[in-house]
Amino acid sequence: MPPVLHPDFLIKPIAHRALHDLAKGRPENSRAAIRAAIKAGYGIEIDLQLSRDGQVMVFHDETLDRLTMETGPLNQRSAAELSKIPLRGANETIPTLTEVLKLVAGRAPLLIEIKDQQGELGPTDGKLEAATAAALANYTGPVALMSFNPNTVITMARLAPGIPRGITTSSFDPAEWQPIAPATCDRLRAIPDYEHTQSCFISHETNDLENPRVAALRQQGATILCWTITSPEAEAKAREVAQNITFENYLAPHPV
Repeated sequence: MPPVLHPDFLIKPIAHRALHDLAKGRPENSRAAIRAAIKAGYGIEIDLQLSRDGQVMVFHDETLDRLTMETGPLNQRSAAELSKIPLRGANETIPTLTEVLKLVAGRAPLLIEIKDQQGELGPTDGKLEAATAAALANYTGPVALMSFNPNTVITMARLAPGIPRGITTSSFDPAEWQPIAPATCDRLRAIPDYEHTQSCFISHETNDLENPRVAALRQQGATILCWTITSPEAEAKAREVAQNITFENYLAPHPV
């Protein structure tokens, strides 16, 4: 049997890229956003990328352009270089996963998305996965791993078998997923890899929660999370299917 999610993943709404709010000096995936999420009693979702020298960085995009004043691929910079690059909207730099784990220290459930490194949602070289497993080896707080790439999830099942894992899933509209091949989108849309990745949950695109495959997975015992909720109205609709939400741009209420 695969490991199952800690109960807090079903109780605490999960702040997407932590509780970010640029107007308050909290960029996404920043230390300030993580501290705010902990203080507010939320779960935390973060994203991982790999530096040139094999360090795990907490950052969403493949390139630096949108979130910093620098440009170009993140994976062409060393961790030391990245740690000095300011995030837009705050007096902060890009944190490492090790730094974030020390900051969270079990005080909030931590949902970690491992970003695809090859750009095709296909075979993985395993470098980010291995570095992630090493960073998490002695972490004892509630944590779970997920990726859009099923090959990454399979790799994590081997490298960190005791950590709950799942697949980040979507309607996979090819127009929105370029340059991913349409054939790959067609395959992944059916969520065919849940069983053999030994997953215990999916985190599914909110606008596609009525997908019959989602209902079938829940019927067979999968936990259904969803992304990304941006209003109370959307939350109410999503909770008709999903057992918990990933949210941003408003403060999700805590269950009574």
